[in-house]
Amino acid sequence: MSVTTLDAGSSHILDNPAWAALTGPHAHFAERIGHAARYHRDVAPFYAVSDEDDPRAWADLAELVGPGGTASVRGVTEAPDGWEVFDTVQGVQLVDTGLRAEPDPEAVALGRDDVPEILDLIARTEPGPYLPRTVELGTYLGIRHRGRLIALAGERLHPPGWTEISAVCTDPDHRGRGLATRLVRAVAAGIKERGEHPFLHAAATNANAIRLYEAIGFTLRRRTAFSLVRHTGAAAVEETAQPCRCP
Repeated sequence: MSVTTLDAGSSHILDNPAWAALTGPHAHFAERIGHAARYHRDVAPFYAVSDEDDPRAWADLAELVGPGGTASVRGVTEAPDGWEVFDTVQGVQLVDTGLRAEPDPEAVALGRDDVPEILDLIARTEPGPYLPRTVELGTYLGIRHRGRLIALAGERLHPPGWTEISAVCTDPDHRGRGLATRLVRAVAAGIKERGEHPFLHAAATNANAIRLYEAIGFTLRRRTAFSLVRHTGAAAVEETAQPCRCP
Protein backbone atom coordinates (compact mmCIF):
# COMPACT_ATOMS: atom_id res chain seq x y z
CA MET A 1 0.00 0.00 0.00
CA SER A 2 1.25 3.46 -0.82
CA VAL A 3 0.50 6.43 1.40
CA THR A 4 -1.11 9.40 -0.28
CA THR A 5 -0.03 12.80 1.02
CA LEU A 6 -2.98 15.18 1.02
CA ASP A 7 -2.88 18.94 1.12
CA ALA A 8 -1.61 19.86 4.58
CA GLY A 9 -3.87 22.87 4.78
CA SER A 10 -6.98 20.70 4.73
CA SER A 11 -5.81 17.47 6.34
CA HIS A 12 -3.25 18.22 9.06
CA ILE A 13 -5.99 18.21 11.69
CA LEU A 14 -6.25 14.45 11.11
CA ASP A 15 -2.76 13.96 12.53
CA ASN A 16 -4.34 14.24 15.99
CA PRO A 17 -8.09 13.79 15.40
CA ALA A 18 -9.12 12.83 18.94
CA TRP A 19 -7.55 15.98 20.40
CA ALA A 20 -9.13 18.11 17.69
CA ALA A 21 -12.52 16.53 18.41
CA LEU A 22 -12.26 16.75 22.21
CA THR A 23 -11.27 20.41 22.06
CA GLY A 24 -13.73 21.19 19.27
CA PRO A 25 -17.12 19.72 18.27
CA HIS A 26 -16.97 17.01 20.97
CA ALA A 27 -15.87 19.29 23.82
CA HIS A 28 -19.16 18.60 25.62
CA PHE A 29 -18.11 14.93 25.88
CA ALA A 30 -14.65 15.79 27.22
CA GLU A 31 -12.87 15.71 30.55
CA ARG A 32 -9.79 17.90 30.17
CA ILE A 33 -6.77 18.91 32.20
CA GLY A 34 -4.52 21.35 30.37
CA HIS A 35 -2.94 19.59 27.42
CA ALA A 36 -4.71 16.23 27.95
CA ALA A 37 -8.31 15.14 27.47
CA ARG A 38 -10.51 12.08 27.35
CA TYR A 39 -14.07 11.20 26.46
CA HIS A 40 -16.55 10.52 29.23
CA ARG A 41 -15.96 6.90 30.17
CA ASP A 42 -19.36 5.65 28.98
CA VAL A 43 -19.02 7.46 25.63
CA ALA A 44 -15.66 6.35 24.19
CA PRO A 45 -12.41 4.91 25.58
CA PHE A 46 -10.09 7.40 23.86
CA TYR A 47 -7.63 9.85 25.37
CA ALA A 48 -5.54 12.48 23.62
CA VAL A 49 -2.67 14.85 24.30
CA SER A 50 -2.07 18.09 22.43
CA ASP A 51 1.48 17.08 21.48
CA GLU A 52 3.01 13.68 22.22
CA ASP A 53 6.47 15.30 22.34
CA ASP A 54 5.47 17.83 25.01
CA PRO A 55 6.32 16.75 28.60
CA ARG A 56 3.58 19.09 29.89
CA ALA A 57 0.96 17.10 28.00
CA TRP A 58 2.11 13.85 29.60
CA ALA A 59 2.11 15.48 33.03
CA ASP A 60 -1.48 16.59 32.43
CA LEU A 61 -2.39 13.10 31.21
CA ALA A 62 -0.89 11.60 34.37
CA GLU A 63 -3.11 13.88 36.45
CA LEU A 64 -6.12 12.95 34.33
CA VAL A 65 -5.68 9.17 34.66
CA GLY A 66 -4.32 9.14 38.21
CA PRO A 67 -1.48 7.05 39.68
CA GLY A 68 -1.10 3.76 37.79
CA GLY A 69 -3.92 4.68 35.41
CA THR A 70 -4.09 3.66 31.77
CA ALA A 71 -5.01 5.56 28.63
CA SER A 72 -5.76 4.58 25.04
CA VAL A 73 -3.85 7.03 22.83
CA ARG A 74 -3.00 7.38 19.16
CA GLY A 75 0.43 7.64 17.60
CA VAL A 76 2.51 6.57 20.60
CA THR A 77 4.92 3.65 20.31
CA GLU A 78 7.52 4.83 22.82
CA ALA A 79 6.23 6.44 26.00
CA PRO A 80 8.19 9.04 27.99
CA ASP A 81 9.63 8.48 31.46
CA GLY A 82 6.98 7.54 33.95
CA TRP A 83 4.90 5.67 31.38
CA GLU A 84 4.95 2.29 29.68
CA VAL A 85 3.32 1.05 26.49
CA PHE A 86 1.82 -2.38 27.13
CA ASP A 87 -0.44 -2.93 24.12
CA THR A 88 -0.22 -1.51 20.60
CA VAL A 89 -2.36 -2.05 17.50
CA GLN A 90 -0.99 -0.88 14.16
CA GLY A 91 -3.59 0.98 12.12
CA VAL A 92 -4.21 3.01 9.01
CA GLN A 93 -6.15 6.19 8.41
CA LEU A 94 -8.10 6.59 5.17
CA VAL A 95 -9.88 9.65 3.77
CA ASP A 96 -12.61 10.10 1.20
CA THR A 97 -11.18 11.07 -2.19
CA GLY A 98 -13.88 9.61 -4.44
CA LEU A 99 -16.62 7.98 -2.40
CA ARG A 100 -20.12 7.98 -3.92
CA ALA A 101 -22.21 9.03 -0.94
CA GLU A 102 -25.94 8.32 -1.10
CA PRO A 103 -28.81 7.68 1.31
CA ASP A 104 -30.06 4.12 1.65
CA PRO A 105 -33.82 3.52 1.68
CA GLU A 106 -33.48 0.59 4.10
CA ALA A 107 -31.19 2.36 6.57
CA VAL A 108 -32.84 3.44 9.81
CA ALA A 109 -31.54 5.92 12.38
CA LEU A 110 -30.53 4.30 15.67
CA GLY A 111 -30.78 5.90 19.09
CA ARG A 112 -30.59 5.21 22.81
CA ASP A 113 -33.44 2.70 22.73
CA ASP A 114 -31.43 0.62 20.23
CA VAL A 115 -28.26 0.46 22.34
CA PRO A 116 -28.83 -3.08 23.73
CA GLU A 117 -29.28 -4.43 20.21
CA ILE A 118 -26.30 -2.42 18.94
CA LEU A 119 -24.10 -3.80 21.72
CA ASP A 120 -25.24 -7.33 20.91
CA LEU A 121 -24.25 -6.91 17.24
CA ILE A 122 -20.94 -5.32 18.26
CA ALA A 123 -20.20 -8.25 20.58
CA ARG A 124 -20.82 -10.73 17.79
CA THR A 125 -18.79 -8.91 15.12
CA GLU A 126 -16.08 -7.05 17.11
CA PRO A 127 -15.56 -3.99 14.86
CA GLY A 128 -14.07 -1.98 17.73
CA PRO A 129 -14.95 -0.46 21.09
CA TYR A 130 -18.54 0.63 21.59
CA LEU A 131 -19.95 1.86 24.89
CA PRO A 132 -23.47 2.63 26.16
CA ARG A 133 -23.35 6.30 25.09
CA THR A 134 -21.25 5.97 21.91
CA VAL A 135 -24.49 6.39 19.96
CA GLU A 136 -24.55 10.03 21.09
CA LEU A 137 -21.36 10.88 19.17
CA GLY A 138 -23.20 11.25 15.87
CA THR A 139 -25.58 9.59 13.45
CA TYR A 140 -25.76 5.79 13.58
CA LEU A 141 -27.60 3.90 10.88
CA GLY A 142 -28.65 0.27 10.76
CA ILE A 143 -30.33 -2.23 8.49
CA ARG A 144 -32.82 -4.69 9.90
CA HIS A 145 -33.99 -8.08 8.66
CA ARG A 146 -37.31 -9.31 10.04
CA GLY A 147 -36.96 -6.71 12.77
CA ARG A 148 -33.46 -7.77 13.84
CA LEU A 149 -30.46 -5.46 13.50
CA ILE A 150 -28.04 -7.07 11.05
CA ALA A 151 -25.73 -4.24 9.95
CA LEU A 152 -24.46 -1.00 11.44
CA ALA A 153 -22.28 2.03 10.74
CA GLY A 154 -22.04 5.47 12.28
CA GLU A 155 -20.06 8.56 13.23
CA ARG A 156 -17.37 8.67 15.91
CA LEU A 157 -14.48 11.19 16.09
CA HIS A 158 -15.47 14.66 14.93
CA PRO A 159 -12.52 17.00 14.40
CA PRO A 160 -13.57 20.31 12.83
CA GLY A 161 -14.52 19.80 9.20
CA TRP A 162 -14.19 16.01 9.35
CA THR A 163 -16.22 13.09 10.69
CA GLU A 164 -14.96 9.55 11.23
CA ILE A 165 -17.09 6.64 10.01
CA SER A 166 -16.89 3.80 12.53
CA ALA A 167 -18.52 0.66 13.95
CA VAL A 168 -18.95 -0.76 10.45
CA CYS A 169 -20.18 -4.32 10.94
CA THR A 170 -22.51 -6.94 9.51
CA ASP A 171 -24.00 -10.04 11.11
CA PRO A 172 -22.03 -13.09 9.85
CA ASP A 173 -25.21 -14.66 8.45
CA HIS A 174 -25.82 -11.65 6.21
CA ARG A 175 -22.37 -10.88 4.82
CA GLY A 176 -21.62 -10.76 1.12
CA ARG A 177 -24.66 -8.61 0.32
CA GLY A 178 -22.93 -5.23 0.32
CA LEU A 179 -24.68 -4.02 3.46
CA ALA A 180 -21.54 -2.46 4.93
CA THR A 181 -20.84 -0.54 1.74
CA ARG A 182 -24.40 0.74 1.60
CA LEU A 183 -24.25 1.97 5.18
CA VAL A 184 -20.85 3.63 4.71
CA ARG A 185 -22.25 5.48 1.71
CA ALA A 186 -25.36 6.47 3.66
CA VAL A 187 -23.43 7.74 6.69
CA ALA A 188 -21.09 9.62 4.35
CA ALA A 189 -24.09 11.26 2.69
CA GLY A 190 -25.07 12.85 5.98
CA ILE A 191 -21.50 13.97 6.65
CA LYS A 192 -21.20 15.60 3.23
CA GLU A 193 -24.57 17.31 3.62
CA ARG A 194 -22.99 19.20 6.53
CA GLY A 195 -20.11 20.24 4.29
CA GLU A 196 -17.67 17.93 6.09
CA HIS A 197 -15.31 15.21 4.89
CA PRO A 198 -15.52 11.50 5.82
CA PHE A 199 -12.51 9.58 7.07
CA LEU A 200 -12.01 6.30 8.90
CA HIS A 201 -9.50 4.06 10.62
CA ALA A 202 -8.83 0.36 10.21
CA ALA A 203 -6.45 -2.15 11.73
CA ALA A 204 -3.41 -2.50 9.47
CA THR A 205 -3.91 -6.27 9.50
CA ASN A 206 -7.51 -6.01 8.23
CA ALA A 207 -6.58 -6.25 4.56
CA ASN A 208 -10.10 -7.12 3.43
CA ALA A 209 -11.60 -4.00 5.00
CA ILE A 210 -8.84 -1.79 3.62
CA ARG A 211 -9.33 -3.19 0.11
CA LEU A 212 -13.08 -2.56 0.39
CA TYR A 213 -12.64 1.03 1.56
CA GLU A 214 -10.13 1.76 -1.20
CA ALA A 215 -12.40 0.18 -3.79
CA ILE A 216 -15.31 2.45 -2.89
CA GLY A 217 -13.33 5.69 -2.88
CA PHE A 218 -11.17 6.03 0.22
CA THR A 219 -7.43 6.69 0.01
CA LEU A 220 -4.82 5.66 2.52
CA ARG A 221 -3.52 8.83 4.14
CA ARG A 222 -1.16 7.55 6.82
CA ARG A 223 -0.19 4.65 9.02
CA THR A 224 -0.46 5.09 12.75
CA ALA A 225 -0.53 3.15 16.01
CA PHE A 226 -3.13 2.89 18.75
CA SER A 227 -1.59 2.12 22.11
CA LEU A 228 -2.60 1.46 25.68
CA VAL A 229 -0.17 3.23 28.01
CA ARG A 230 0.14 2.99 31.78
CA HIS A 231 1.33 5.69 34.16
CA THR A 232 4.04 4.00 36.23
CA GLY A 233 4.74 6.83 38.64
CA ALA A 234 2.77 5.18 41.47
CA ALA A 235 0.84 2.05 42.40
CA ALA A 236 -1.77 0.98 39.86
CA VAL A 237 -5.41 1.89 40.23
CA GLU A 238 -8.41 0.43 38.49
CA GLU A 239 -9.04 1.97 35.05
CA THR A 240 -11.47 1.13 32.28
CA ALA A 241 -9.65 2.37 29.17
CA GLN A 242 -9.24 -0.02 26.25
CA PRO A 243 -6.84 -0.03 23.31
CA CYS A 244 -8.45 1.08 20.06
CA ARG A 245 -9.54 -2.00 18.09
CA CYS A 246 -10.38 0.02 15.04
CA PRO A 247 -13.03 -1.15 12.55
